Amino acid sequence: MLKQDTIEVLRECDAFLIPSGIKVTIQMGSLVMITQALGSSYTVYVNGNLARVAGKDGDALGMMILQEEDVNTLDGTLEDKIWAVLKGCFDPEIPVNVVDLGLIYECQVIPKEEGNAVTIKMTLTAAGCGMGPVLVAEIEQKIRDIRGVNELKVELVFDPPWNRNMMSDVAKLQLGML
Repeated sequence: MLKQDTIEVLRECDAFLIPSGIKVTIQMGSLVMITQALGSSYTVYVNGNLARVAGKDGDALGMMILQEEDVNTLDGTLEDKIWAVLKGCFDPEIPVNVVDLGLIYECQVIPKEEGNAVTIKMTLTAAGCGMGPVLVAEIEQKIRDIRGVNELKVELVFDPPWNRNMMSDVAKLQLGML
């Protein structure tokens, strides 16, 4: 569900500027255009900037509230839960999740005495892409919500460089490349 028209914000809500990740407040009455509604957030164009609004604030945009399933209730290993979370993270500019885009190079879970240490190595579609801070912040926030994760490191790497062959067939189909 995506609105192409400019809409008036119904109540004040928090957002994060893209690509800087700086937290801002969008005031009631502000005019925005929703450019993307994927995963658990909305991307809006407001005052000449792109910003990400959490799905829980969808009502402020006149949209439905997007609730994420509590990953802690899912069956599977800790690594399965991490991959499920990663599949719910979308590039603000490309309507495909980071896993199917081939941006996640490694996900490592290291058991420790108290909890687990998680290391994720990821890349961007281009070394100069400004979406890095936004994607890293979203991934960090969501992974930290998983019970059993006590340490987390999300590392942005550019070797090997990303290329279209790293995308899943699902991503290629979504982007009209198949």
